[in-house]
Order: sequence, then C-alpha cells, then structure tokens
Amino acid sequence: MKAVLVREFAPLDQLILADVPPRGARPGEVVVSVKAAGVNFMDGLIAQGKYQTKPPLPFSPGAEVAGTVKEIGAGVTGITPGMRVLVATGHGGFAEEVVTPAVGVMALPEGMDFAEAASFPIVYGTSHHALKDRGQLRAGETLLVLGAAGGVGLTAVEIGKVMGARVIACASSDEKLALCKEYGADELINYATSDLRERIKELTAGKGVDVVYDPVGGAYAEPCVRGLAFMGRYLVIGFASGEIPRIPLNLLLLKTASLVGVFWGAYAKIRPQDNAANFAELFAWYAQGRLRPHVSERFPLAQYAAALDTVMNRRAKGKVVLLVP
Repeated sequence: MKAVLVREFAPLDQLILADVPPRGARPGEVVVSVKAAGVNFMDGLIAQGKYQTKPPLPFSPGAEVAGTVKEIGAGVTGITPGMRVLVATGHGGFAEEVVTPAVGVMALPEGMDFAEAASFPIVYGTSHHALKDRGQLRAGETLLVLGAAGGVGLTAVEIGKVMGARVIACASSDEKLALCKEYGADELINYATSDLRERIKELTAGKGVDVVYDPVGGAYAEPCVRGLAFMGRYLVIGFASGEIPRIPLNLLLLKTASLVGVFWGAYAKIRPQDNAANFAELFAWYAQGRLRPHVSERFPLAQYAAALDTVMNRRAKGKVVLLVP
C-alpha cells in the first residue's frame, strides 16, 4: 500500500510517498481502508519532531481518518467489515490503510460523507471538550475565539453558538472573518488591522470576555488576557503562531481569572467514556443541522505536500482533507 513516510524528524520537504507492506489486525485492533484523512497543524509538527509526542520511526503522519473497516482483530465487538467509520489515529493516517485500536473507532453519523468525517474528530473533539469541560461556558456569556477561521477556531465559533454564547471571532483578514460570520459569529475583529485589546473593550463595554479560546499563542495572548472579564477563563489550545507566550501572572490574580490547559488527545485516552458521551452530543448536533463541517480544500494523497503547506502557513479556512483513491 502507499503511505506518506517520516523517515527522520526533519523539514517537511523530506517526506516521501512510498510503498509499504500492509499489516493485519492484532487482537483489539481494526484495519481501516482510508477514504479521507484530515490535515492538521499537529501533523506538520509531529513530522518535524516538534510535537509533544514522537512516534517511533518510520511512521506516517495523519491524526484522523474516515473510511471503511477492512479487517477486525480477535476480541473486537460492535465493529464489522465494511462499516463506515471515523477515528482519531494520532498518526498513520496519510496512507491507504491504517491499523488502529478498536476502542477509538466510531460509526459515521447518517449523511456524513468521508471528507466531512475525516475533518471531524480532532477539531470538534477539541473545541467541545475545551468549551464544555474546561471552559465551563454558559449561555449568555461572551466567548472570544482567536484564529477563528482555522480548523479548530471555526468549530469553536459553531459550538459556542450552539451553547448559547455571544461569540467574538478574531482572524487576520476580512475574507476569513466573513466565513466566521457565516458560521454564526456575532462580532468580528481583524487583528491585523486593529488594536485587539481596544476592540475587546469596545465590544464588551469595558467588561471583558468570559472565555478566550486560543489556538494561536504569540503576541495576541497578552491583550486577550488583559481583555478577560472578572473570573474569566483563558483556554490554551495551541501555538499556531510558532511562539509560546509568556503571560504576567499578576493579570490573572487581579481578575480572579483562570489559565486553563486543553489537551483533548490525553483526555480522550484517560476518560474514554466521557469522550464518547461528548461525541454522542456532537453527532446529535450534526444530525440536527447545527454543526456544518467546513472542508475548504481537498487534495489527492499524492499532493500531501501542498495540503500540509496550506495548513502550516495558515492559509486554510476550516479544514483541509486528503482524499485516498
């Protein structure tokens, strides 16, 4: 089978598309014939050895896939060959087949195609866990989303609206903000052309925002911390800017505010039953038409380099997906 390979932790131009021998399912495992794979910022980081987990070499990047079950291992129940599924694999997804533990395999909701499904687990799982479990977002509160047109950001806008929040979407261009508006954002901030801190003050009449959702980091972090309301919560999602910010902790003290880390992958492994309940809620919202995964670009597997370049250079709006023939 064909697979994108990381032979050593190196710049992304060192990735190759190669023929590798397929592997069968061991006890507790499932082989999935991949139809689509989501492309995430973390995939580029993992391939370069810059992520918090480093798989043994060689490996394929690709943290989420959708496809059909090809084979099940001994002891696997509730999953049958031919079943349409999605799964967050962590790595291995940029390939024609992937072997994964059965415990994380989920049946596709009715009406969800493979491209939508491959773009669903990480971004919706992260944002739902962040806003519900970590941020304790309540109806009527104000949520500010940085990088709001990106993969996780756009889902935070969507889920924030479903949860009854007033959503302020922040992005680097008017084109990106137009997409956020389409997905329900109440207010918009272009942080490339305006003073982020002052705009937060203006839009909240000086009160500040209750929850900040930050997958970007860098220079935008401190103005948003200063823009928190009393007892606000700042959700640390990631650092797409490439810079981990240094926050003056006295700002949190003065606002009785909380700085909250969000690592959905660890949560899903440590609390699988709670994670399954969260996905049941997400799938119900999808069935009701309240969530609309936005796949902005589709690339064939052979064009993995272009897909990764689009994501790593922050040109993506919503999700980018690899389609596997």
